[in-house]
Amino acid sequence: MTRSFTTSGAPFFAPKPTVTKVMLQVLLALVPGILAYAWFFGPGVIVQILLAMVFALIFESLMLRLRGQPQLPYVTDLSALVTAVLFALCIPPLAPWWISCIAMLFAIVVAKHLYGGLGQNLFNPAMVGYVVVLISFPQAMTAWLPPLALSQHSLGLADTLAIIFGGQIPIQGGWDAITHATPLDILKTTLDSGAVITEIRRSPLFGDYGGLGWEWVANGFALGGLFLLYKRVISWHVPLAVTGSVILLSLPLWLANPDSNLSPMQHVFSGAIVLAAFFIATDPVSGCVSNPGKLIFGAGVGIITLVIRRWGGYPDGIAFAVLLMNMAAPLIDRYTRPRIYGE
Repeated sequence: MTRSFTTSGAPFFAPKPTVTKVMLQVLLALVPGILAYAWFFGPGVIVQILLAMVFALIFESLMLRLRGQPQLPYVTDLSALVTAVLFALCIPPLAPWWISCIAMLFAIVVAKHLYGGLGQNLFNPAMVGYVVVLISFPQAMTAWLPPLALSQHSLGLADTLAIIFGGQIPIQGGWDAITHATPLDILKTTLDSGAVITEIRRSPLFGDYGGLGWEWVANGFALGGLFLLYKRVISWHVPLAVTGSVILLSLPLWLANPDSNLSPMQHVFSGAIVLAAFFIATDPVSGCVSNPGKLIFGAGVGIITLVIRRWGGYPDGIAFAVLLMNMAAPLIDRYTRPRIYGE
């Protein structure tokens, strides 16, 4: 027996996306960049991601219990896992395990739950956790690995676990034998000492645009960002504003003096510009709501990052730029509110 039902005419409202679905799409979009990271720099990044995930879920569950909130659906909505992954992608692959523990404590407990939980945080939780450990433990946060193609010592999974959990360096020479400065750090240090970029880039650590391996990691995150744009998880405003401001401001400086100023492509494909443009600065909670506000917010992130890279004490200033613009987001939204229909 066939039954017919009367329905109203089009248009129909699309189903509202859930937090879990959005977070799952973000995690899937991060996969190409993570795979490139592991391919060029070893399995340490995978270990750091898993560590951060475990600590994030522990603190998430603990805070929900202390606040009298139900465990479900908040523990399984994947928001804490996205915070953990974004943080883990910003730290050295061989950072000790307690770095993730302290960072997730500040990211989940302080930056998220003490502000009211999901959707109430003023600052990007992942960047709060990162900045806390970066300022507190600078030595541990600067022990980066060279690309595997340039490394004289190959570290397997067992060696990586021994270093992360026990601090045991299985190679003669200790940390100096296995770690290396990042391309941005080398550029900043050598430029300040009077060298020119042409000489610096002769090092095999550099690729076509950015650092060897790092530019492919950026390409992976860009591919994931395009996926988010296609799925309409994010809008184009913040990614365009971040990368566009970096390119527009660095281009005239590079054309005027290419020996002392990085090219726009070197800026974009070195460090965390692409990751921030598509995954960090696009956080809908700690960013701006209106489209003009998103453009201002993204441009601010790009400008502050360039200022810190050129005159600040850190080789990359993405985290500080995002947090500073988080502070300005409410004011930006106030003055960029769209006109109410009918007024």
